[in-house]
Order: sequence, then C-alpha cells, then structure tokens
Amino acid sequence: MSRSVRVVWDDALTSYDFGPGHPLAPVRVELTMALARELGVLDAVEVTGCAPATDDELALVHTRDYIEAVRRVSATGRPDLFHGLGTEDNPAFTGVHEASALITGASLAAARAVWTGEAEHAVNVAGGLHHAMPSAASGFCVYNDPAVAIAWLLAQGATRVAYVDVDVHHGDGVQAAFYDDPRVLTVSLHESPQTLFPGTGFPGETGAEGTAVNVALPAGCGDGGWLRAFHAVVPPLLREFAPEILVTQHGCDSHALDPLAHLMLSLDGQRAAYAALHELAHETAGGRWVVTGGGGYELVQVVPRAWTHLISEVAGRPLDPATATPPEWRRMTKERTGQTAPLTLTDGRKPEFADFSAGYDPADPIDRAVMATRKAVFPLHGLDPLP
Repeated sequence: MSRSVRVVWDDALTSYDFGPGHPLAPVRVELTMALARELGVLDAVEVTGCAPATDDELALVHTRDYIEAVRRVSATGRPDLFHGLGTEDNPAFTGVHEASALITGASLAAARAVWTGEAEHAVNVAGGLHHAMPSAASGFCVYNDPAVAIAWLLAQGATRVAYVDVDVHHGDGVQAAFYDDPRVLTVSLHESPQTLFPGTGFPGETGAEGTAVNVALPAGCGDGGWLRAFHAVVPPLLREFAPEILVTQHGCDSHALDPLAHLMLSLDGQRAAYAALHELAHETAGGRWVVTGGGGYELVQVVPRAWTHLISEVAGRPLDPATATPPEWRRMTKERTGQTAPLTLTDGRKPEFADFSAGYDPADPIDRAVMATRKAVFPLHGLDPLP
C-alpha cells in the first residue's frame, strides 16, 4: 500500500530528557528504534536526519516571548514557572530549547517530505508533544511539534489538513492552535476529561464549523469499545472533510499497562487503529500521511512494541504479531532498564467490535460518548448523527 516511506531519526532526539524518574523517559524511543532496526523494519524505509526547528518555524504556533523564555531556561537551567518550565510535569533543564526544537524539526522534516512528494508517508516517533500551548509548556510538552507541522503545511498553501489524535490524553494544544481555523479538522479520542489530565476535550468543544471533534471515552474502555467509537466517528468525518494531508498522533498510553491512565486497550487493538488510519490516509488524503508518536509510559512492555508495529504499518509491511523479539534487543533492554523484555510482539488478543451502524445502545457508556460527539459535530458536516 505504501510507495515511499521516510523515518526521521537522530540519536540526539533522546536528549529530550526531564531527568531520572520522569515518566517521559527517552529510553522508550531508543528501545523502539533498536527493536525496529533488529527486526528489519527500517530496511524497508528511508531513514533521514533532521535539523532543529528555527525560531521562525516555532513562531508559527508559539509566541516569541515564550521561545525566548525557553532559550533562557535552556541556557541556565533555572525554572520559569510563568511559562510552565520548572514544574513537576515539565522540569527545567539545560539544553531544553535545543532538544525540543530538534523534535519539532523532525516533525517538520516529515511534513516537508510528504508535502513535497519526496515521501508518501513519513514518521517521527519522538514527536507528538501535543499539550504545549502557544506561550506555556504543559503535560511533558515544551514545543508542540504536530501543531507547528500543521501550521507549516498551511503556510505552504494547504487548505484542508486533518489531524487525528489517539493518545489517551486530549490533544488540547493542537486543538487550541486551530480551534477557530476551519482549514484544520482536529479529532481526538481520549479518556474522559472527568477522570484524566488535561480536563478538556468534551464533545461540546466543536471549534470553527465543527472542525474540533472530541470523543471522550469512559475509564475502562477496551479494544472493542474503543474501535467501535473510532469507526463510528473518524471515517465519516475524514471522508466528508477530504483533507489534502492527514497528520496523526499515536500516543500508546491507552494501553491497559500504562501507569498514567485508565483505558484498557491491548497492543493488538492499537495495531488495528494504525491499520485503520493507514487505510484512511489512502482513501481520504491521497496517501499523504504524516505520523508522530506521543504519550506512552510503560517503557518496556508497551512503547517499543507499539511503535515498531506503527513504523511497520506505515511502511506497508506490517509485522506478524506472533513475531519473537530478537535476543539482542532483549539483552539491550535488560542492560538499559533492568527489566525483562517481552518475548513477542503481541498481547495475544484478537480485537473485535460491533459496528455502530448496527444500532445504538443508550445504556452503554461508550455508545453514549459516541452519540454525544456525533450529535455535537455531525450535523455541522452535513452528516446524520443517528446510526
């Protein structure tokens, strides 16, 4: 399905490091790339480096005052609480600007490759820092690389960009950046803001002409319910919106083992979401697909396997879930983390779901969440909210 695929990677992307004990440990992307390399996934793609985003590029989303503040913190390591740096979520550290600008530069490189036609799909697994606001760091995110990439695409002349965010946390920073811009459709499927950070992402947040879409799922939602909700909302909207390019964020913290959230997806359910978005990229956006990572805090059991599957799906060569993890990767994982690595690429699940078109059950909290979203936005797109 995929013609040409680019993976943007530089070992320096692991310098985005808030220090020992912080949930967003860079070893998660280090282990991802090592696993993908050992399994031959990277043999099927073009791996390229990247340059840090310039201040002008960052200013497509962020204020100049904020960029200057991040630079000051970066030079001194001293907190700037007014701009959200030096908090428990976003500790201040020397070099934070350079590390954050490089992640944004990697997402820009992916967007540039797809927009210019150098690649049909491009992925930056180190990206997806979707909480950063125009003038403040938030939720482990300093610069909002998906928003900057989308803003860059608009500056190049794109008139319809769709962004789909499957992180367990609401993609609030990206939504905020384009809330009043009907050229950008933002769709976020996340745990209900009643039980999880950042406390936003209710169905009534609909933006300009219904182009902000939020599916707020109840805690405990597993593969079947999540996939039912996804297919009830995302494909109809993407088909109607007909984007020129699709940007997706793939936080894998919806997994049952993730320590920071309360959804119950398996690795196999997440793989099904990757495959569905791949198909939709071809069906609705002419194959133009920019992919980022995102959250994910089970550093050994989940993130490396999830995103290795993601890269292989983007490459059009999905891995067999029963594939064994390579012994060398297991040894590396033990050395780097002290933990025992998983033996295969599957949780042993076979995700199934009942399509929403078969009927709506008002007693089901997942169906109620779906209907709340469909009622809020479907009519604004000329779609019938009823199944």
